[in-house]
Amino acid sequence: MCQQTNELQHKTASYNTPNLVVRRGQQFLVRVTFNRPLQQRDDFQLEFLIGENPSASRGSLVVVTFNSRPGGPWSGQIVESQGATVTLGITPTPDAIVGRFRTNVAIVAGTGMQRTNRDAATDVYVLFNAWCKDDAVFLPNEAERNEYVLNDYGVMYQGSFEAVTTRDWVYGQFERGVLDACIYILDVSKMPINDRGNIIKVIRMGSAMINAQDDNGVCVGNWSDDYSMGRSPTSWTGSVQILRQYAKTGVPVGYAQCWVFAGVFNTFLRTLGIPARTVTNFVSAHDSNGNLKIDLICLPDGSPDERNTRDSIWNYHCWNEVFIRRDDLPPGLGGWQVVDATPQETSDGYYRCGPVSMIAIKEGLLCHPFDAGFVFSEVNSDVVFYQRSRYGTLTPYWVETDYIGKAVYTKSLGSNSPNNITQNYKYLQDIHEISLSIAMSVNRSNGNFCGVFSSISTMFSCV
Repeated sequence: MCQQTNELQHKTASYNTPNLVVRRGQQFLVRVTFNRPLQQRDDFQLEFLIGENPSASRGSLVVVTFNSRPGGPWSGQIVESQGATVTLGITPTPDAIVGRFRTNVAIVAGTGMQRTNRDAATDVYVLFNAWCKDDAVFLPNEAERNEYVLNDYGVMYQGSFEAVTTRDWVYGQFERGVLDACIYILDVSKMPINDRGNIIKVIRMGSAMINAQDDNGVCVGNWSDDYSMGRSPTSWTGSVQILRQYAKTGVPVGYAQCWVFAGVFNTFLRTLGIPARTVTNFVSAHDSNGNLKIDLICLPDGSPDERNTRDSIWNYHCWNEVFIRRDDLPPGLGGWQVVDATPQETSDGYYRCGPVSMIAIKEGLLCHPFDAGFVFSEVNSDVVFYQRSRYGTLTPYWVETDYIGKAVYTKSLGSNSPNNITQNYKYLQDIHEISLSIAMSVNRSNGNFCGVFSSISTMFSCV
């Protein structure tokens, strides 16, 4: 399978697997040896199959021809022919299905076809390609590709805004068994094969499957002090053991909190070739009812009314960002998108979040999918304090406008120092008031003022 040449060109040599790993939208080489030298009249084809009952109409059976006869969407050419050995160049489309393909060589013989026997050694993994301009995950900066696709180690930030601590995390996307574990996640999600080239659908499926809340996914969340049926979230130092265990047993792994969900999700994304990074939001809000405010209720004596307060504030929360093109959104809203695998609220029936454009969050364009209002509240909501009377009525008595979203950190390129990316999510406080009020208007109108808000936000962004 010309692995040494292909892996160098596709930057996949680090994957610890005996099979060829390539990236879509880019040519790879295959060497085929026939029982005699190839002649001009000979007619043959390569076939790439994925999933059960592969079908050309669904994209799970791809036929590559090498003459004038029409084939499938992938292109092929004869690169070199020496005696009975032929080197072929195969180029998957930039939107090809991602996963493990079986390969056949088929020769036209009379009125039928003769195919090679199944050989697992010739299976090919096809991944997303951040180096391909036509792929939805194209990332133009080489240093960022090295960091967000190829780096198998990271740092997450914890603690508090006043006292930030670090946690090393081994993503391990190239380790033995991790690629197969990520393919296994695609399989057990029951995601249709023909959807596995769609970056939005793959990310949303991954966001749901990394937690076990409603689909027997990878990690079981636990915010209690009882970890007797598993391991404490603080004991994990990387994703590899978690993913291997899940793929081996099919049983969700205990236990996880936000940084574990983010670390494992980051591994899943980078393994499949999707540029991704973990981020930490210090003083992170959880808006449970979508009103873009954090409603904290106090009893008549001033103590917290924990029974009736549904919203919450975490000293920090970790999530992920992915760099993708958003063809489903207006121009300018691609690039970094927020995604989150920690089970907080449902999105289209599953515990997942995103992807949502980071630019849309900053501009308050909450009419665009997915889960924009929820993420906006995490970084930019007001905290409203209410006092409950003895008769149950609520009276607001204090509003904190700059408490939420103190800072958003991610690992710097090429170093372990934190990179403060808060400005990617929100403007300065003097703009916050206008941004929040208009965003709330958009939310109440189900997005009808999206275009109006875009122009208003742009006007104030220069202040």
